[in-house]
This record gives sequence, C-alpha cells and structure tokens, in this order.
Amino acid sequence: MVLNYIWIGFFLIALVVAIVKTIGGDMDVFSAIVNSTFDMAETSFTIAIGLTGVLCLWLGIMKIGEDGGAIRILSRLVGPFFNKLFPDLPEDHPARGSMLMNFSANMLGLDNAATPMGLKAMNEMQTVNPDKDTASNAQIMFLVLNTSGLTLIPVAVMNYRNLFGAENPSDIFIPILISTFFASLIGLITVAIYQKINLFDKVVLAYIGGLTLIIAGILWYFTSLTPEDLAVQSSLFSSIVLYGLICAFIIMALVKKVNVYESFIEGAKDGFGIAIKIIPYLVAILVSIGVFRASGALDFLIEGFRWFFALFTSSTEFVDALPTALLRPLSGTGSRGMMLDIFETHGVDSFAGKLSATLQGATDTTFYIVAVYFGSVGIKKTRYAIKAGLIADLAGIVSAIVIAYLFFGSTINQTQLSPNEVLNDFQTHWQTRNFEQLSTYMSEDIVLYDQTYDTIAINKEQAITQFFKTDQSTQFKNSLIQENDQYFGFIKASNETLDKKNVKLVISKQKITAIQYLGIF
Repeated sequence: MVLNYIWIGFFLIALVVAIVKTIGGDMDVFSAIVNSTFDMAETSFTIAIGLTGVLCLWLGIMKIGEDGGAIRILSRLVGPFFNKLFPDLPEDHPARGSMLMNFSANMLGLDNAATPMGLKAMNEMQTVNPDKDTASNAQIMFLVLNTSGLTLIPVAVMNYRNLFGAENPSDIFIPILISTFFASLIGLITVAIYQKINLFDKVVLAYIGGLTLIIAGILWYFTSLTPEDLAVQSSLFSSIVLYGLICAFIIMALVKKVNVYESFIEGAKDGFGIAIKIIPYLVAILVSIGVFRASGALDFLIEGFRWFFALFTSSTEFVDALPTALLRPLSGTGSRGMMLDIFETHGVDSFAGKLSATLQGATDTTFYIVAVYFGSVGIKKTRYAIKAGLIADLAGIVSAIVIAYLFFGSTINQTQLSPNEVLNDFQTHWQTRNFEQLSTYMSEDIVLYDQTYDTIAINKEQAITQFFKTDQSTQFKNSLIQENDQYFGFIKASNETLDKKNVKLVISKQKITAIQYLGIF
C-alpha cells in the first residue's frame, strides 16, 4: 500500500512541477519526461537481464552453504544469546529454531529462505501470545532485529554494483557490515529498554561486547591508514573474507558428502527466474523515478536538503544519496530503484553511488516487514515496534553516512568518466605525447597485440615504451561503439608522411584494458 502511494506521488508531483516550469518558460520539460519513460523502461530490462549471471552465481554458492550446514552452525553459535533476548519463550518452543534459522539466513543474504522461516517463527510465537491482536514482547524483538537488517554478505547490493561496472563491487562489504551492526545494536538496546531486559547479563555482555570489540578493532585499524592504503586494504580484506566464505561453504559441503556441483546448479537455477520476475517491478519504480527526476522535482528535493544541512555543516555531499535512505524504510523496491538511479546519474564508484549502496544494505524495509510479519498472524496493535524499528533505521543511516566518509571520502572530488570521455582523453594525451597521463587511463595488466594476435606488451609500461613512444602521429580521429555491455574505441592516427596507425581499444570501468593494433608488428 505504501509503495502504491509513493508510485502515484512520483507521477503527480512531477506533473505539478512540470506545469509550473512550463508556465515559467521551460517548453522542453514534458518532452524530457516522456523520453525518460522510454529510457528508464529500457534501462530496467537491461538491468534485469544483466543480473541473471550474478544471481545464478550467488544463489548457487548460497545453496552450497545451506546444504553444507552453514545456517545450522550459525544457529548454534548465537543460540545462547537469543535465549536471553526472548525470555518469554520456553526453551523447547519450536519458534526458537525458526527464529535462529531466519536470522542465520538473513546474515548470509538468503532472503528467499529467511522470509518463510520468519513467517513460520511469527506464527509459532503467536501460539503463546495471550493477546492475539497485540504484538508480544518476543514478536517485537524478533521483528526489530529483522528490520535492522544485520548482514554478513550483502549479495544483492554487490550484484547491482557489479552490473553497473564498479571497479570493485565488494568494497562496500565492510561499511555495510559496520553500519548494520550499529543499526542492530541500537534496535536491540531500544527494545531491551522497553522490555526491561538485563543488558548487563554476562551472556548478553559477552556477545554484544565481543561483536563491539571486533567492529571497534576494524574501525581502529582502518582509521589509522592513509586514504590510499584504506581503499586498497579494505578492498583486499573484503575480497578475502568473501572468497574465504565461499571456500568454507564448499569445504563444509564436502565434509557432509554433498554433491557440491549439483547443489550449486540447483541453487543457480533460481537466478534466471528471479531476474525475470523483477522486470515488472524495476520498470514500474525506475520509470516513476525517471519521471520524478526529469521534471526537476528530485533536484528541488535534494537541493532543499542540501540547503538545510548546509546550515550545520559544509560537507553536504551525502545529500545526493539521501533519497535512498528516505525510501528504504518504506519500500525495498523504491529504495533499490533510487540507488540504481544514483548509480546512473552520479556513477557507481562516485561517493554518492557508494554511500547509496551502503544505505541500501545498512537497513531494511521496516513498514513492509511490519505489514507482512504482523499481518500474517492478524496482529493489529503493534505497540512500540514501528518506533523501535525506525530508531534502528536512523542509527543505520547515520552510521552509514559516517562510515562512508571514512572509507570513501577520498572519492568525493573524483570525476566519473564515461567511455567516450575516456576515449577522448586518451587520444588527447597520445597526441600531446603526455605519456604519464596516458598511463593513468590504462589498466595495470593491459594487453597490446596486433591483428594476427601476436602480443608485444602485457602491461602499461611495455605498451607505452614499445608502441606509443615510437609513434610520430600528429593527426587523430576517434569513434566509439557499444556492443551489448562492452565499449570499443577506435583511433585513426597518421602524420604528414601518411604513415597510418589504426587501433581498437577495449574500455571497461573507466580504464582501457586491451589495445589491438589493426596491422602487423
């Protein structure tokens, strides 16, 4: 219901703003709105199809972990902690197993498995709820910990970043982990205060204290690094942890004598179906956001926030990502659409793009979870559940902004270049023989080869020394083509003696990764 009002609101507000701008003399605004509907519909389809591969990959990996017993191991690890958080539930009550499975699945990013387990847990808790239309203490604690969205592996966000060509899709892994930890911690403390749970119990202190020390240690270490080292090491650490988990899942499955390959295939099969199912939802939300942006309404909203926050701070770069944070508690689809729009507008590796991804992963859809979980058991009186959930969301949003400045602050002034800009800049530096700047547009492991595929360079130093420094061209012309999701640049270089060199460039993630000389060395 909330998403319905948001969707309608985007269109009607865009209409009002467009009428005002037209009266003010802007005769192109309605054309821009109509064009945006076609552009965003096409973008939605491209995104959904592009997600198919990565969805298949991660759903297959998660299926291996599930069959290998990863969820059961996590359940055993956190069992004593949840005994203290849900004192009203008998120790042998079946809801405990469903809750632990739900939390474990959520932390591993198994949303499809987590939701049915969560609904099952809510129904089982309802059996011992004395007031059937009022949320019990156990149900509220369970729901708030769900809305705070503690996640170990933010698979969906990483998939979208990969789709939009992020240089390192997993570099938001640590920021999201830290942000969701703070959101969960504040949500837990809020509910504990309402329910008078003893947070100083030795078991509770051991779990919370241990997790806090780990997060504090991570923060302390990364804050001691230079911005350059932080970017490199946080990326390396994230990649090691993720690949380590993949290998751990495989080893656990081997120990249990699971057919790992078949398990992967079984999980991966769901990837295509999910990608196809989300097309209508992506079209609906991205078209509405496109209309809202094309009318100028989104710019007015962002600039209003920027003006407000400028009264208190000079650092207002985070405002560009705030639409994601505002929509996140209301609608997962809406906030995801806003995140993708920010990727498209500002660049996936821009500060706004990385902060938007962190915000998307830092909290969950509070109102949706309340509606689905409480609605499934007929609860009408939610008590303080929504208030506590929103407090947890606010904690996640604030911590995500702070952590993003810590991890990604160095990207604030970095310009995100389009493939065409990369091609033009590369040609300019070649023409002016500025080899130092030319090298910045090449990947470290760039390959240079001719039309017979004889390779003469396997890194940028060799390419510059053996090809570009020996070239005496003075006249240049370029063109760019796109084939599926790949960009190719073509440069025709010549000099007064009519010595011609034609090259083909492969452009990916703001870098030239391969150069083919369309001749023979």
